[in-house]
Amino acid sequence: MNAGKRVVVTGATGNVGTSVVAALAADPRVDSVLGLARRLPGWSPPGTEWARVDLREENDLTGHFEGADAVIHLAWAFQPTHDPVATWRTNVLGSLQVFRDVAAAGVPALVHASSVGAYAPGPKDDAVDESWPTHGWPGAAYTREKSYLERVLDTFEARNPGVRVVRMRPAFLFKQESGPEQRRIFAGRFLPGQLAGPRTIPVVPDIPGLRFQALHTDDAAEAYRLAATGDASGAFNLAADPVLDARELAGLLDAKVIRLPRPAIRAALAAGWGLRLIPASPQLFDAVLRIPVLDWSRARTELGWTPRRTSLEAVEEMLEGMRTGTGMDTAPLRGRRAS
Repeated sequence: MNAGKRVVVTGATGNVGTSVVAALAADPRVDSVLGLARRLPGWSPPGTEWARVDLREENDLTGHFEGADAVIHLAWAFQPTHDPVATWRTNVLGSLQVFRDVAAAGVPALVHASSVGAYAPGPKDDAVDESWPTHGWPGAAYTREKSYLERVLDTFEARNPGVRVVRMRPAFLFKQESGPEQRRIFAGRFLPGQLAGPRTIPVVPDIPGLRFQALHTDDAAEAYRLAATGDASGAFNLAADPVLDARELAGLLDAKVIRLPRPAIRAALAAGWGLRLIPASPQLFDAVLRIPVLDWSRARTELGWTPRRTSLEAVEEMLEGMRTGTGMDTAPLRGRRAS
């Protein structure tokens, strides 16, 4: 009998990491999962081990990677948005460490968490496939960093032809347990989570360019599991239907749609960000309005992947998590239950 696979997951305690670890732990072909995280969790599925790794620091990860059949690289820092050098240190320099040590340890497969944010601005009324340019949007740190790592992987693949590289480019990822984290990352601690629900948000702004896709994090995790345990390579878009706009969101929230000019919304966001009242930067708002709609048919045909939940269900779960404070026993997802 062949031995089962060993998979290492960086960023294993976050929104995506917890779902990926759970999916791998439930796969009978996977014997062991090693989760790497900056802070060790209280949560641990069967067959999972943990190690403390901080990608902000210089690390030698080869000891963790040796003997692995695949490394899934998910670690990412969204904040501090006012200090792009700090996020560059974690996201870019940390990723360079991971890629370097995957090659040094002889790991045969690397699955990297890229993003729809890596893509150059694109159409909102037609879907783009994986051949769309990955130049990102230069104004936002998140999109610059995701795009830069696509170029790094181009070189990595040329220098390491023996490593099977998979680049996942998902839409926005949500699940109920990530609700408290999403609030902290994008809305800030001053917004009460109880306001995120039907009939508590009276209006949804209809802004030109506000048209995007979402995906349940557990569905994305299934794609990562298939990539790590199979033989596919290359880039894969991941998204679910329907494409979301102001009317779809208003229907979910039982709210009214009001047409608002983009400059007015951006000015309000810039003021809040400048005063450090909200953590999401106006540059990220610019990027969201420019990201293309994704065609995910390659993941369906080559990975055998299909999302089980709609994009609306993913958003609805996240809002429920924000309202109730539901989280998990990991540092990034720890919530505070509403009374």
